[in-house]
Amino acid sequence: MARYSNANEILNRTALEVGLVPIADPVASADESFIQLTGLLTSAGQEMVELHPWQILRGVYEFTTLDTDSGTYDLPEDFSYMIDQTGWDQTNRVAIGGPLSAQDWSYLIGRDLVSQSIYASFRLVDGIFDLFPQPPPANLKIRFEYIRRNWVREQGQLISNRDDIGSGSDVVMYEPILIIKYLKVKFLGAKGFDTTQAALDFETMFYSRTGKDEGSPILSASSSQRGFPYLSPIYNVGDSGFGGG
Repeated sequence: MARYSNANEILNRTALEVGLVPIADPVASADESFIQLTGLLTSAGQEMVELHPWQILRGVYEFTTLDTDSGTYDLPEDFSYMIDQTGWDQTNRVAIGGPLSAQDWSYLIGRDLVSQSIYASFRLVDGIFDLFPQPPPANLKIRFEYIRRNWVREQGQLISNRDDIGSGSDVVMYEPILIIKYLKVKFLGAKGFDTTQAALDFETMFYSRTGKDEGSPILSASSSQRGFPYLSPIYNVGDSGFGGG
């Protein structure tokens, strides 16, 4: 299990690296440097959401359509962005089409293709998940994965539930050394100091952590394919119960 640090620990470790003296509660401090560090920590955390689809921030959105639905659904409150190619109509066991562009959506609506549409498609508009056809058929189980914008876990909470720093006990759900290196770059830059070495340290750590954030497939230099055969008549079809006789 990964070890995460709270805001005060991150601020004090960053303070040491930039030549400041750590204090008991940096978030509550009236010191100008720690006020600035705290604000920059919030900015750094929010920016990190956009830099990589971190495993710890992944969420699942799913719903089943009803015969009274309009086809328009509110996205989760913590939604940041959808993970590409994770949208599925699990009822029909097919991927949902999209995201549709404004032109595609206008075409489907303009041609009145509701009755001719076989599979569901979608678009995202200002916090709304639009599903086509509209209204959709009932009992479609729609599911996709997304990145949550909440990267802060308040004390006593089981999952991250905020996207800003509110107290020194707030737990930051990034690898501590990574967010410390990024905060250092932002603080030195805000003060007008040279950030060359600090930026290099952050870049090195960023590529290291993104490479370890999730597993990677085995790469082969040969022409053979050794990927997992999800559907294969050789490897994973039952030994009996098929064919005639």
